[in-house]
Amino acid sequence: MGRRLCRWHVCLGKKGGDLVGPTKRGKGTKLMLLVDGNGLPLGVDVNSASPAEVGLIEPLLEEAVTDYVPDRLIYDRAADSDPLREHLADRGVELICPHRRGRVRPPTQDGRALRRYRRRWIIERTISWLHSFRRLVTRYEYYSFLFHSFAKLACMMIVLRRF
Repeated sequence: MGRRLCRWHVCLGKKGGDLVGPTKRGKGTKLMLLVDGNGLPLGVDVNSASPAEVGLIEPLLEEAVTDYVPDRLIYDRAADSDPLREHLADRGVELICPHRRGRVRPPTQDGRALRRYRRRWIIERTISWLHSFRRLVTRYEYYSFLFHSFAKLACMMIVLRRF
């Protein structure tokens, strides 16, 4: 079968549009998700794939649909940043994440808080629930506000299915 020609670059399979950024593996968009202890989405944010995740955590907390801000935030090694820990501590949020391997500064948390890191599977499960929506796995929209709206709609459907 021949390739279907089209005037627009979207038809040719090239990624483009708002908030599409370069990564090591091509271009993409980051979908940041904030969930509660049961895995119910509290907030979702969409951003380009090129900026570091450390700078995207605080805007994600602002995107929460409720006024409730969790006391603890469990994240992976990408969030190991002392300035981020201080900013979140000012808001009353404790950041629980393991330190990076090459960390030069002394550790800021002991092993007791890291026991909660074992519950990270809850966010991974919620991300797998989001991957049941094909439109979020592969971004078909050119405009980021449409992709963000579909992500919010998928989160609402997840919440409604849980009740």
